Amino acid sequence: MILGEPIPFYIDDIVRLRKPHPCGSYEWKVVRIGADIGLVCQTCGRRVLLPRRTLEKRLKAFVSRGPEAPTTAATDDSAEEA
Repeated sequence: MILGEPIPFYIDDIVRLRKPHPCGSYEWKVVRIGADIGLVCQTCGRRVLLPRRTLEKRLKAFVSRGPEAPTTAATDDSAEEA
């Protein structure tokens, strides 16, 4: 099995997972970054800690990115200058 590059997660990202939490919510807020990713359920406030690899498998989409996430406009500008 070949491992690709890890998906970059940032504090305050809102992610949508493939299966719902028992409370019914699909959306979680990233509150901790590292080998394990800390998440808070957006509906009930439950906190969980998932290994990065497990979260990458369960991830369906990013609902919104945190304030520290790079913007696409900044990368487009640098490509035009080159």
